[in-house]
Amino acid sequence: MPTTRRAFLTGVAATVLPLPAGATSPMKPRTIEARAGKAVIGGAGETDILGFDGVVPGPVLQYWQGQELAAQLVNRLDLPVSIHWHGLRGENAMDGVAPLTQPAVAPGASFDYRRPLPEPGLFCYRPSVYGRTPELMGRGLKGLLVVNEPEPLPADHDLLLVLDDWRLDAQGQIEGGFDNKADAQGAGRVGPLLAVNGKASPAALDFPANARVRLRLANLANARIMILSFEGVQPFVVAIDSQPCEAFEPVRRSIPVAPGARFELIFDMPAKTGEKARVVMRGANNAESELIVATAKGARAERRGLIYSLPQNPALPPEIKLNNSKKVDLVIDVGPGGWTINGAATKAYDGPPLFHVKKGAPVTLGYVNKSKVPLAMHVHGHAMRLLHDLDDGWEPYWRNGVIIPAGKTKHVAFIADSPGKWAIHDDILEHEAAGLATWFAVD
Repeated sequence: MPTTRRAFLTGVAATVLPLPAGATSPMKPRTIEARAGKAVIGGAGETDILGFDGVVPGPVLQYWQGQELAAQLVNRLDLPVSIHWHGLRGENAMDGVAPLTQPAVAPGASFDYRRPLPEPGLFCYRPSVYGRTPELMGRGLKGLLVVNEPEPLPADHDLLLVLDDWRLDAQGQIEGGFDNKADAQGAGRVGPLLAVNGKASPAALDFPANARVRLRLANLANARIMILSFEGVQPFVVAIDSQPCEAFEPVRRSIPVAPGARFELIFDMPAKTGEKARVVMRGANNAESELIVATAKGARAERRGLIYSLPQNPALPPEIKLNNSKKVDLVIDVGPGGWTINGAATKAYDGPPLFHVKKGAPVTLGYVNKSKVPLAMHVHGHAMRLLHDLDDGWEPYWRNGVIIPAGKTKHVAFIADSPGKWAIHDDILEHEAAGLATWFAVD
């Protein structure tokens, strides 16, 4: 069991939910309403939000591997919406990217989503309406989708952690300015209030000493790149961006969680009653913010043995033939006129595709970040390998997105195994809305 991996980047916010055992999908299509609601997020009373079913985060959607997701989105808002099933591979017509794969769902209208769930993992569901996504998500439209594996990993407790941040005014209401140019050309809309389950952090939890905890976390903030550190426990990563990996202890017990990224970890609580396990976000100048404080209390659990890995996904190839790949570079920069790709302003999803490729072809993307801010580049519908900077190897896990530090270049590779029109964009949503978006076609 390796104990190190290359370090990457991060930042944060949060949500803790118990995961019900044995949950099954509904027998008939589920209705999900996008509607206004109220939430107590900070300490200034109720906040007006937009939420799926009127709550934030939205209800956890749970299925078992092999079931079908059947959901009808009903729009009760005065803004257009959609649902993008973030991290699910394939099924282009159900990807929920307006206007690329479907028209936006108009106020008062509905749209039926149906797609098989052949792969287990932790996924997100959220709107993807070009130019509108930052406000829709920044006001609360976001949730988690869990597809459980047939034989879950042995654990005493299974928790979901939704990461988020908020910009609230003195009255506890969400600040406007979702089209702020400084955010769009800078670090994005980063809110100072960190939240756990839609509540101001930290969250306090109690577990028996020695208890084994499976923690599934997702960053659903608009823009904040989060660096999470674990203290008082030894965490092992068992899945990244919905795909299992060989269990490993992250470098310095820290993980970089970009917007839209998901991590699954296993750790054992301290052996002594009263000792604490903490999850903290690291910031500039060594500042830290507590997100989770878990205390060992009550009867001591029996200490478990080795931490096991989840089964690898047999649908993904053991290797990608890079020499035969379609090689495409995206030189990304920002100036007074906005974001550019390869020296030109894009028309995003209304423009022509960045490239065409045949189904089954390997693709290598080079992200050249000429800007002064980090990017979090995301490819829809596919799982990617992050290539090594100095050789022809790749990291031993799959990703949906990759962080590109300011002034740096990163390369990824994937197999274009699903026909359709697939989005490539920055998961810092203000960047995407300001033009850092394009697409490719798989024939």
